[in-house]
Amino acid sequence: MRWLVTVWLIGTGLLAAPAWGQQASPAVQRGKAVFHATGGCGCHTDVKNKGPFMAGGRPIATPFGNVYATNITPDTETGIGSWSEQDFINAMTKGIGPDSKHYFPVFPYTSFTRMTRQDLLDLRAYLLSISPVRQANQPNTLRFPFGWRGGLSGWKWLYLRTGPLQPDAAQSAEWNRGAYLVNAQAHCGECHTPRNFMGGLKTSMRYAGAVEGPEGQLAPNITPDEATGIGDWTIADVVWYLQTGLKPDGDDTQGLMSEVIEHGYQHMPEADLRAMAVYLRSLEPIVNKVEPKDK
Repeated sequence: MRWLVTVWLIGTGLLAAPAWGQQASPAVQRGKAVFHATGGCGCHTDVKNKGPFMAGGRPIATPFGNVYATNITPDTETGIGSWSEQDFINAMTKGIGPDSKHYFPVFPYTSFTRMTRQDLLDLRAYLLSISPVRQANQPNTLRFPFGWRGGLSGWKWLYLRTGPLQPDAAQSAEWNRGAYLVNAQAHCGECHTPRNFMGGLKTSMRYAGAVEGPEGQLAPNITPDEATGIGDWTIADVVWYLQTGLKPDGDDTQGLMSEVIEHGYQHMPEADLRAMAVYLRSLEPIVNKVEPKDK
């Protein structure tokens, strides 16, 4: 069954396949691993409308209006094909495009800034290896004043702290690997942390879940609180969930998280998934039952 699904995904353009007979370079291979750790950059493919792989156009609903994901294929006119290495680094770590415009923080550069430069360059190498698609980016439909890019410099002063994540010498190598994956590459906090009225993360509630998560979906509490989080999950449970989307009670995940697992996490080495589980299980438990507002 899995090979049938894979064939279908490649045929519809939802998974990229190298040209016949081509061998990916080491940088591209490393970059593909980083790509999977990000959850497969799923926001950049309009899956619902069967859009081309990484060509953008997917509407991302926020409390402030819709932001449309951009084309990150190597097309030189509508994608990132003409970007320099530094252009890519600036976008990923500072939220600034080659045209010096600020990016809205729906693009999680506040987490990607914690990635190492080498991982960022490897990710760029992978993205430049996929098929270019000429597809213009759609304008965002954010309400005033949230669509005003000039205000983002002040927002970044408040909420953006640049620089790669530093390891904690008091913790194990596995814990540090998990912290890097969860906080930087996988950017889990961007979805599983509630935001304030300005769209900034409520750091005191980090990973405690959000009612208005990405695309308007609930993002559950993933701190190890036993009543409202994942406190009764074992490390093996977390690994299995990230591989299959199946919860310990047998229920399966839905929505955006299922895409993240399908196109990203299930392709990661089990050792990395275990490191993520070890880190998540070490967090401070926060009591926060995430339910729909009308419940």
